[in-house]
Amino acid sequence: MSVTTRVLTGDDLAAALDDVARLRIAVFRAWPYLYDGDQAYERDYLRAYQSPGAVVVVAEDAGRIVGASTGAPMADHAADFGAAFADRPEPLSEIFYCAESVLLPDYRGHGLGHAFFDAREAHARSLGARYTAFCSVIRPADHPARPADYRPLDGFWRKRGYAPLPGVVAHYSWRDLGAAEETDKPLQFWMRSL
Repeated sequence: MSVTTRVLTGDDLAAALDDVARLRIAVFRAWPYLYDGDQAYERDYLRAYQSPGAVVVVAEDAGRIVGASTGAPMADHAADFGAAFADRPEPLSEIFYCAESVLLPDYRGHGLGHAFFDAREAHARSLGARYTAFCSVIRPADHPARPADYRPLDGFWRKRGYAPLPGVVAHYSWRDLGAAEETDKPLQFWMRSL
């Protein structure tokens, strides 16, 4: 397996949007997200990562995108997620939001998750951020779609220095697989100092 990672900007990013959108739809269909996404929504969503301060890191195998990771200053997400930090002492201007990481199953366990975090954290430092944060969906332990062999990523995140922020929970809506309409999901924020 010869996988490389690179940061996409400008024309390279615009050219990769459809591939990254397809990847997000495929990976987020699985537990715990159960996301029933569509290409048009994803393409529009990913345009936000063409803004100043944003970053998209991709993992490629022989030129094919097999993983992607996004991030942007938290202040750019104030309407969606910044409100969850209203009672925190850290100013949004000092927090970089490590949005999503998606990776095809065959490529997991080979260090790409670390590469994604390393690249986003380096980018955050270059912007002067003092903290990085991300969020993970909260699903009930007895959810009928939870796989018996599911292993949460909490241990991986803790090894990277992240910890959940008590009470810092955002809410975001999407349509679950098999659902007729979108429903609100709670998302737990994790954070670390840079």
